[in-house]
Amino acid sequence: MGEPVEIKGQPASGGIASGPLIVLGGHRQKRISSGDPKIELSDLHKALAAAAIDLAALISRVDKDGGEILAFQLAFLEDDTLKSAVEALIMGGSAADEAWRKVVDDETGGYETADDEYFRGRAADIREVRDRVLRYLDGSSEATGAPGAILIGEELGPTLFLETDWSGGGGVLLTAGSSSSHVAMLARARGVPMIVGLGNINLNGHREAIIDGETGIAVLSPSRAERQRFGAKLQELNDRTIREAEFRYRQGMTGDGERIEVMINVASADEVDHIDISTCDGIGLMRTEFLFRDGAPLPDEEQQYQAYRKLLLWAGNKPVTIRTLDAGGDKPIGGITPESERNPFLGKRGIRLTLAQPKIFMSQLRALARAAVHGRLKVMIPMVTVPAEIAETARLVDMAVRELDAEGIANARPPIGIMVEVPAAAIAPELFAEAAFFSIGSNDLTQYVTAAARDEASVAALNDPAHPAVLKLIAAVAEFGRKRSIPVSLCGDMASEPCYLEALLTAGIKSLSVAPSAIARVKAALTAIRIGR
Repeated sequence: MGEPVEIKGQPASGGIASGPLIVLGGHRQKRISSGDPKIELSDLHKALAAAAIDLAALISRVDKDGGEILAFQLAFLEDDTLKSAVEALIMGGSAADEAWRKVVDDETGGYETADDEYFRGRAADIREVRDRVLRYLDGSSEATGAPGAILIGEELGPTLFLETDWSGGGGVLLTAGSSSSHVAMLARARGVPMIVGLGNINLNGHREAIIDGETGIAVLSPSRAERQRFGAKLQELNDRTIREAEFRYRQGMTGDGERIEVMINVASADEVDHIDISTCDGIGLMRTEFLFRDGAPLPDEEQQYQAYRKLLLWAGNKPVTIRTLDAGGDKPIGGITPESERNPFLGKRGIRLTLAQPKIFMSQLRALARAAVHGRLKVMIPMVTVPAEIAETARLVDMAVRELDAEGIANARPPIGIMVEVPAAAIAPELFAEAAFFSIGSNDLTQYVTAAARDEASVAALNDPAHPAVLKLIAAVAEFGRKRSIPVSLCGDMASEPCYLEALLTAGIKSLSVAPSAIARVKAALTAIRIGR
C-alpha cells in the first residue's frame, strides 16, 4: 500500500466513510465490427432494448426523486430522432458502437459547454446512458464492488449510484463533478459521503481511502493514526446525531428561553409522507418549481391543487408558505424560461418570468386559491425587485378568486408575501411594506451581495452568508419587520447550519425554515445560544 496522501475537493454530501477503492470505468474491451449493416443494426437494437429494460427495472425499485432522474435517461434512450441518426450512420458503413458514441457525444457537447450548472449536470446523465449501451455492445461490465467501497473516478451517473448497495457504508470521490448534480442530490438524500472536484489524482499504489464529506478532505492509504483520527470524528458525529434526536419533538428555544419558530422547506408534497408535523412549526417554503419538471408536461391546475391541498391537510392548523413558480437561473424549464440569456441569474426569473407568462401564472394562482380553504396558506412571490410586482400579483390573485367564485368553486384569498433575496428589496424594505410577510432567501441574497455565484467553485470562498454586508441586510430587514409588525423569516440554506444560528438570532431573526433533516440539529444548537434580549 502507498504512503498516505491527503486530497481536497468540494463537499457534496456529508458524513465519513472508509473502505477499499474501486475505480469507476470498469473493464472495456474493443468491439470488433461485423462489417454488415444489418447485423450492426440488430446489435444496436438489442443493446438499446437491454439498456431500457435495466432502467425500467431500476425505476420500479427506487424512490420518486431517483425515478424521475432515471425517467429522463429512459426518455433519452427511446428518442426516435436520436435512434434514426445512429441508424443512418450504420447504414453508411459505421460500426454500431462508433455510430452510437458519435451521435450521443455530439448531443452531449451542447450540455457540456453550457454556462448553466443544471445543463452541465444533465451531460453526466447522458454520458451514463451512452456507456450503458456501449457496455452491451462490447460485452464489458461496470463493477462497483462490495458494499462499503469508496468509488473513485471522473464522474458517477445516477443510475450506477442507484444500482450500488450502500447498506454497508461506502462513499464517492470524483475528480470532476458538481455538488449540485443529480448524483450529489441522491447522495445527500441517502447519507452517502461524497466529495467532488478533486482534480487529477495519482492512484498508483493506493487501495483504500477515508473520506470526510463534511470538510471535502480524503486520505488515500490512510495510516493507523489517521484511521484513529477519522474514527474518533465518526464516533463524535454518531454521538451528536443521537443527542440531537432528543430535540426533534421539542419547541425551538434558545438557552435563555427565547422561542424560535422552526419550520421546514420542501420541494414536493410527497416529502411530508415521512415527516411528523409535530416536529416542526409548519412549512416555511414549498418550492413549486419542482412540480414543473424540465422536459415533462406542465402540471395543470388540478394537479397543482392536489399537491398544495395535501400539504395543507398535513399541516393542520400550522402555516404553509408556498412560493410561486421560481423558474430561471439554475432552474430552467423548457418552453418557459428564455434560452438565450447571457446571465440567467440576472435575467427573467422568478416573478419577472411568471408575470410574463400569465396563462401559466393564473393556473397556479387558481390552484392556490382553491387550496387555501384547507388550511393556513400563505403565498410567497420570488425575486421581487419593485413594488409593482406585488401589486400586479395581487391583482391576478383577485382575478383568480373572482373567476372561481363565478364558477361556484370553493376558494379563499391567501395573504401574499415576498422573498427578500434581491439586494434592492433588502436595502429598501420600506418600498414593500404592503407585503403580508417577508422571507429572506439567504442563498440568492448572498450571491448577489458578494457577486459570487453559489455554484462556482473558484469563488466559493467569497460566497459567504456570514459576510458582514449580508448580515447587515438581514438585520435591517428584521428590524423593519419588527417596527412595522410584518413577520420576517429566513428560509435559505443558512438556516440549516448551526454555525450561522447565533449570527441570525443576533440579527433579529426569530423564524427559521430548514431542511427536514436539520430539524433536530437546529433545535439542539439553539439551546446553546443565549441572545440576552
